[in-house]
Amino acid sequence: MEVAAFLFCVGLGLLVLGALFRISKWRQGRRDGEVAAPWVLARRYFVDVHDVVSRDVYVARMHVLAAGGFVASLMLLAVAVVFGDGSRPLLAMGGIAAFLMGCGGVLAGIRRYTSVRPSRVSAGAYDLLPIALIGLSAFLCLTFWASWFEVQVEWWGAPEVLVLAGGIFGIMFLLPGMVIGPMRHAFAGAAHLIFHPRQERFEDQLAATGLRWVDLTADRIGAGSANDFRWQQLLSFDACVQCGRCEDVCPAHAAGAPLNPKKLIFDLWASSIGPKTDKGYRGNRDAGGEQVRQQTTDALIATDSILREETIWACTTCRACVEACPMLIEHVDSIVDIRRFQTLHLGQVPGKGTEALTNLRETDTVSGKRLEHRDRWATDLNIPQIAEGQEVEVLLWLGEASFDVRGQRTLRALIRILRAANVNFATLGKLEADVGDLARRLGDEATFQDLAARNVDALSRFSFDTIVTADPHVLQALGKEYSFLEAEFPVRHHTQFVHSLVQTGRLTVEALEPKSVTYHDPCYLGRYNGEYDAPRELLRLVGVDLQEMPRSRQKSFCCGWGGGAAYTDIASEIRVPDLRMQEVHETGASLVAVACPNCALMFDGVAEKNADVIDVIELVDMALPTGMGQ
Repeated sequence: MEVAAFLFCVGLGLLVLGALFRISKWRQGRRDGEVAAPWVLARRYFVDVHDVVSRDVYVARMHVLAAGGFVASLMLLAVAVVFGDGSRPLLAMGGIAAFLMGCGGVLAGIRRYTSVRPSRVSAGAYDLLPIALIGLSAFLCLTFWASWFEVQVEWWGAPEVLVLAGGIFGIMFLLPGMVIGPMRHAFAGAAHLIFHPRQERFEDQLAATGLRWVDLTADRIGAGSANDFRWQQLLSFDACVQCGRCEDVCPAHAAGAPLNPKKLIFDLWASSIGPKTDKGYRGNRDAGGEQVRQQTTDALIATDSILREETIWACTTCRACVEACPMLIEHVDSIVDIRRFQTLHLGQVPGKGTEALTNLRETDTVSGKRLEHRDRWATDLNIPQIAEGQEVEVLLWLGEASFDVRGQRTLRALIRILRAANVNFATLGKLEADVGDLARRLGDEATFQDLAARNVDALSRFSFDTIVTADPHVLQALGKEYSFLEAEFPVRHHTQFVHSLVQTGRLTVEALEPKSVTYHDPCYLGRYNGEYDAPRELLRLVGVDLQEMPRSRQKSFCCGWGGGAAYTDIASEIRVPDLRMQEVHETGASLVAVACPNCALMFDGVAEKNADVIDVIELVDMALPTGMGQ
């Protein structure tokens, strides 16, 4: 009895010290943002987390057995100890729960120790997990069996104390030193779900896709060191289970760029909480190669830090990693935080990013063109410009596409459709500045906020029912990211608005000659704004034969433009749009329909293009009855 009590006290003490150590590390981050009450954990775990986990059937079964059996057996154990309930039904349920946990451990072992092991799964301490689960399961099963048959194990003491000591030491085995253990997320993960850096995500996931507002009067903007992150972000790094799902879906990683989102989170964790080295990490591709690096500075980006500058600029901000993460970690937020420090404090933006930001600051356009030249290409269309006191149904936002021949094709088609439906529309003319999406993704929050303030001022002067744009990045900025200025404007993507025109009978379309078409979901229209159906409905209405790519809708693969990746131009083994066009080729489609001018640009630039690129709205324009839209 004395031995068991002593071990119990030692184990409990070490766990408390370990927990306090981790909490002290988290608290080194900035303190702001909302937190939730502890009782939200159950819903967030069983609903939000399992919604992601269930996408992999094998892992879902493994997780339900292992985690469910672990939690259930410990809960039943607590009831037995606290209430002195040694009834046979309770002991039987406890034994079954412990056995199920062992079954989960066996499935984990098959996944880690056999040929079915995915390459994305990290090794190291995580490979101890199946052994620990099976060992703890056997221990608890034997203990429940001993209680069932009223067997006293004299040298350990009472079965209840034995189970408590065994449970604590089982947890400690999974959390060696509370630093590098594979199950640290059992503690950190639960805390992360409660104190998530984006509490709004659990109310409306799409509302949480906009970047957070930044105080430009702060001494330090962005993250130059680990402690510049908010404490909730440091906690989220600690909650990562290194499952590699983010690695599987990352377009930059697939293209051979120096970015592995799993490795990124591991490095951020090591820089803030863990041992400041990448030694022993599996899947260690980064700008620095496979060698072991030891961090000797507090700076996140430096010659003697683990993280490399190229890594943060390779990201396309497509949010595929965020969508795939079972622990709901916000990778993109952290990347942009680091970019902000690099851009605003150090002025270090690679490739053509510096030129693009200079153009935005000096001309209010990415291309450096003058605002009054925005509609020069459309002199034959006589596009109306809105005047003060005038009310229009649609304010047409031309965007950066108006300076590009490829984008102008789409805008011409859209204008013909609006006229065919007798829509009263106008543009802002030279009052329309760039929305600042590129500046914000490249870390230039100051330029973004300046552009946003002036656009809001211009929009507030006029009366319109809705803004219509062909660019999902404009949709995201106007619809969500201007909210920090307390500006709410109704804004719709051109496919959404045109689809509504057809639905209400204001627009008639005819079936086109049979065409084999595949549709590419833009990241900022799909994952950012949840629109997957309107473009497909329009394609169905014009009668094309739609061939879906395997990676579509929420699983869509990025075109490679977003996040300024087209401007930072980080070297990779193959370009992201080339990878996507290979998937287009596999469908056998002769056309790839897009719903974003940036996607069209990227695909038009593919060297071995095997399908023509066309905007969905151009197909609708082709399906207008003869004479309409003129």
